[in-house]
This record gives sequence, structure tokens and C-alpha cells, in this order.
Amino acid sequence: MALIDRVPEVILAEFDSAGDLIGAARKLREAGYKKYDCHSPFPIHGMDAAMGLKRSPLGFLIAACGTTGLVGATLLQWWTSAVDYPLVISGKEFFSFQAFVPVAFALTVLLSALGATFGMFALNKLPRLSHPVFNSERFKKFSDDGFFVSVEATDPKYDAHETARFLESIGGKQPEVLKD
Repeated sequence: MALIDRVPEVILAEFDSAGDLIGAARKLREAGYKKYDCHSPFPIHGMDAAMGLKRSPLGFLIAACGTTGLVGATLLQWWTSAVDYPLVISGKEFFSFQAFVPVAFALTVLLSALGATFGMFALNKLPRLSHPVFNSERFKKFSDDGFFVSVEATDPKYDAHETARFLESIGGKQPEVLKD
């Protein structure tokens, strides 16, 4: 999975501002590039649309995990108290759902949180222990004040010289080829 997905080569280019980065993402998408990423020190509104990214399936995964927790907790409590070992306690019904709400709620929250955490890791292909962009000295400033685009060599349109020229033509500064 993520540890096997190795990116052999990346072209990295720096841009001046968030607006330039959105413009570059839009131009890369329009030019037909598929395997590229934008790096900025903060989230940029509209970047998903500029890159042409689809809506994340993470919400559906979390809902499925939460529903599984709710149904699983309710069924387990029903089975143990009403079917497998029914006890009459204070004249209550065997299936008194009010007593089951705290456990069902807790299991719903627990499975939703686990689904969100592990689903995010899987969808982001994490952990990624090595990537060529980490070999760039300039890339270290992306978390402070740098805006970067990286195009992976696994992209069908990738050609080291043509891609670097294209990045320069859309405003990218000092495109550099980085190898893993």
C-alpha cells in the first residue's frame, strides 16, 4: 500500500502567493496533469476545485462505522439481556432500550473516531516515510511561507524538461528535479 507506492522522481516549483498557486493548479489540471500536489502553509479555499478533486469518501466511511457501532451495541445488549440470559429486574422489560443508550452512544462515537482516523490514513496513503520533496532545501519553508507544486514522474504527461518548462511558463520559480 503506502509503503510500496514509491515516487521515483518529482519536479518541484515555487510560487509567490496563494492566488498564484490556485492558478497553477487550475492550469495543470487543464493541461491534463493528474498526479500533482499543491503545498502551502495553510488551507486555501477553492484549491480542491482548482485541482479537480472529487469529494472525499471519508464522511461515508465514518457514517458506516458509526452505524455499525450503534447497531452492534444495540444488538449485543438485546441478545444478552432479552434472548441469551433474560432476567426480570424490578419488573422491567427484557429489552429496556433506555438503559442501552449510553453504551450504544459510546460505541457509535468510538467506531466513528476509529473509522475517521484509519480512513484518513488509508485515503492519504499514510504513513509515507519517504518522498522526493523532502530532499529539497527550499521545500522546508512550505510550512512557513512557501507555496509549491510538485508533479510526480508517475503522471502520464510527465516529461522532465517539458514539465519544468510548463511550470516556469505558469509562474513557477526554479523548478528542480528531485529523486528519491
